[in-house]
Amino acid sequence: MKARCNSRGSLMLAALIYLLTGCAFDGEERTVAMRFVKPTHFPEPRYTFENNPVNREGFELGKALFFDPMLSRDGSVACANCHIQAHAFADSWLHPFSVGVDDRVGTRNAPPLFNLAFQKEFFWDGGVTHLDFTPITAIESHVEMDERMENVVARLRAHPSYPERFKAAFGQETVTGPFVLHALSQYLLMLVSADSPYDRWVAGDQEALGSLELEGMALFRKHCESCHQEPLFHDQSYRNNGIQAEIKDAGRGRITERDADRGKFKVPSLRNVAVTAPYMHNASFQTLDQVLDHYSEGIHVHPNLDPIFAANLPGLSLTNEEKVAIKAFLHALTDESFLTNPEFIP
Repeated sequence: MKARCNSRGSLMLAALIYLLTGCAFDGEERTVAMRFVKPTHFPEPRYTFENNPVNREGFELGKALFFDPMLSRDGSVACANCHIQAHAFADSWLHPFSVGVDDRVGTRNAPPLFNLAFQKEFFWDGGVTHLDFTPITAIESHVEMDERMENVVARLRAHPSYPERFKAAFGQETVTGPFVLHALSQYLLMLVSADSPYDRWVAGDQEALGSLELEGMALFRKHCESCHQEPLFHDQSYRNNGIQAEIKDAGRGRITERDADRGKFKVPSLRNVAVTAPYMHNASFQTLDQVLDHYSEGIHVHPNLDPIFAANLPGLSLTNEEKVAIKAFLHALTDESFLTNPEFIP
């Protein structure tokens, strides 16, 4: 399927599609030539676009695969089952730990999916160091899709339409595992979230944030930005934030096998955080109020506790008024256009 640009569309839709694809509306219908566009206030992406440049056919193919349960062993689970657009491509609060084939339940809260081109490592423990290899982890996970990649490839080769779609996207006559992963990456790379009220304020719209949100931003920058750095609202680091009184999940320590990394987890982005509950790797908290209470007065002591928190035990001692202001700012990181963008669903 090829998307079309048409001059009869609204100016808002035209601007949205131009940002996403680089396609201008010049009064005549044309095929959208999709490409990745870096938001002006974002850092340079880390993804290797030279090996896998985004194109319309690849993006649409990756989208189809993302929503296709054919990738799972029994045809019951698609990537989209655990990554829901309305929740910034995280799982819903109904599933603190995502449900895979045969109703198997995972052990960590599914993270949201956006701005992945700017990340250097993936998953809560950073166990994957390139976006292309994240889907195979879910496909072959016993508690997620529980399938072997070669079986997925065989099914796609026998499918009535997928081989032609791979040929259109990559010029490849035969479906192969690497191109399956490249197609999925092209879709994931285009999940860019950069149009929240905060972003509009950064771009010069001084009315995008109200007085309470601005007060919250000042408090956020004082208390939170050492870990959640603007504009991505994470710092690519791994930290023990005192969430586990007793270490039941080694986190980063499982990857590095270093005692000093036990109980450390990747600092998540706080973009769209208002719609990604529950929170933390172990889904400990259902609300932002509970998260703020934790950082204010509920941090557990541990030898690997991050020095920022160790110096402020049992927490930051935020007042109720300060919590309200910070929460208002966190809500201002919600990108409604991203959560409802029709480009992201089949």
